[in-house]
Amino acid sequence: QVQLVESGGGSVQPGESLRLSCAASGGIFSIDTMGWYRQSPGKDRELVASITSVGTTTYSDSVKGRFTISRDNAKKTAYLQMNNLRFEDTAVYYCKTIARRSYFSTPNSYWGQGTQVTVSS
Repeated sequence: QVQLVESGGGSVQPGESLRLSCAASGGIFSIDTMGWYRQSPGKDRELVASITSVGTTTYSDSVKGRFTISRDNAKKTAYLQMNNLRFEDTAVYYCKTIARRSYFSTPNSYWGQGTQVTVSS
């Protein structure tokens, strides 16, 4: 069973930084895209950033220039470096990966359990 374990969330003040990690495990043959999403109370889950297996990145307009997504393919881990955090970045951050269990299997999406990021003064 594919598992995603997120870590690195916490409470910070505006302008500070956090680094989230997402480690995938459990019989993975290959990982295509890895991404970070977030959800605030009363809002839909939204894409924050994603990165393909060859390193192509996508960011939401609200985090461009502040957040950086990266991945270590050997460790099956994605990272989200979040700088200059703002009040509006407060949310539960979820990791999502699209992975294959074998060469012949179709890719499936997997989600982590989420990690809370709170920005407050």
